[in-house]
Amino acid sequence: MKKALNVEILGQKFTISSDAEEGYMLKVAGYVDGKMQELMQSPKPVAKSNVAMLAALNIADEYHRLKDTHEAILTRLDQLSRKLSMTLSEEG
Repeated sequence: MKKALNVEILGQKFTISSDAEEGYMLKVAGYVDGKMQELMQSPKPVAKSNVAMLAALNIADEYHRLKDTHEAILTRLDQLSRKLSMTLSEEG
C-alpha cells in the first residue's frame, strides 16, 4: 500500500508516495537533496533552474556505471562458476 511522506529537497517541500519503507524513501530523497546541494556549492555558479537536470544527469551516470560494473561482475561470476563446475565434473 502506497504511503505519502513529506520531504524537503533543496529547501522545497514535496510529498512523495511509494510502497517502500519510510526510511528508504527518506534515504532516496536525502540522496537527491545531497546531489543538488553539491551542485549549488560548486565553484562555478549554477542556475537553480538547471540544478535538478544536472543532478539527474549525475545520478544517471552513477547508475549506469554501477550497472555496467554489476553486469561485469555477474559475467565474471558466471565464468568462474562454469569453470568450477567443469573442474568438479572432471574430478568426480
